[in-house]
Amino acid sequence: MKYKYLTIAFSIVIVLILFIAVLLPLMIWSGTGLQSNAGLMLRSSPFSYTPNLLLITLLFFVIIVIILVSFTVFFFLNYRLFSLLEREDWPALAYYLEQELFVKGKYSIRKVQLLASSYMVISDYSSVLKLESKAMLVKPITVAKNAMIFGAARVLNGNYKEAAAFFRKYIEKNDWLRWYYGFSCLLGGVFSQAESEFTSLVTTSRNPLITGLSAYFLANNLIRHSLKSEECRTAAENGCTRVVEKLKKSANWYKKVKKSASEIHIAVIRKYVDETGKWLFSQEVSL
Repeated sequence: MKYKYLTIAFSIVIVLILFIAVLLPLMIWSGTGLQSNAGLMLRSSPFSYTPNLLLITLLFFVIIVIILVSFTVFFFLNYRLFSLLEREDWPALAYYLEQELFVKGKYSIRKVQLLASSYMVISDYSSVLKLESKAMLVKPITVAKNAMIFGAARVLNGNYKEAAAFFRKYIEKNDWLRWYYGFSCLLGGVFSQAESEFTSLVTTSRNPLITGLSAYFLANNLIRHSLKSEECRTAAENGCTRVVEKLKKSANWYKKVKKSASEIHIAVIRKYVDETGKWLFSQEVSL
């Protein structure tokens, strides 16, 4: 994203709004300026017929100026961050954010997320976990709000049992964290727990990606380890049916994938997401 262009566009919009705010009384007056008073045509001032219009306009003008100034200040204070993001210079961005967090102590949810994401892009998973440890001591909420990234780092680092234990702590927050808990259990060989989570998600989740992925792993992996293979098969069939009936065709599946393609929970499992799309919408799904 070209942040400077976004800023310029935003500023132009604000300036246009300012002009409208200033010219609004004149535009109204031009249509109703001639008024009759005892048979005489008298031209009134722009604000004579609406005493409160000037006050409202001035208030609107002040609010817009405050917004414009605040946005400009925010942009210049974060110019370095925006420019590094625009260039996608992840090592430099990581260094900049390390100074902001570790040296200046500016732990915010957004900055912790950006630093963790920068580490993930350059495959420095150990640094993600070090960041988590420091953030947990200083501001625990930044870890809870970015649980997906910190859990995904464990998955990518091959620490599946640790990942499962981590996701379990935040499992109630959303279905993606719950799905990743089941996925970590699957990778760690705890098949019964993975089956339990995916079997539940294929019927309860409103997200077709989660439903489809759960059905895919039930049918293609967990059924071989299940003690109740018929129930596992039925759950996979029901999940597949739910997704197909809702999305109708594979193009809609990939539209949803594309919307979330930059999110960490999709990027980590993109291979399986694509495989699931092909499996769901194949003419004959083998279960």
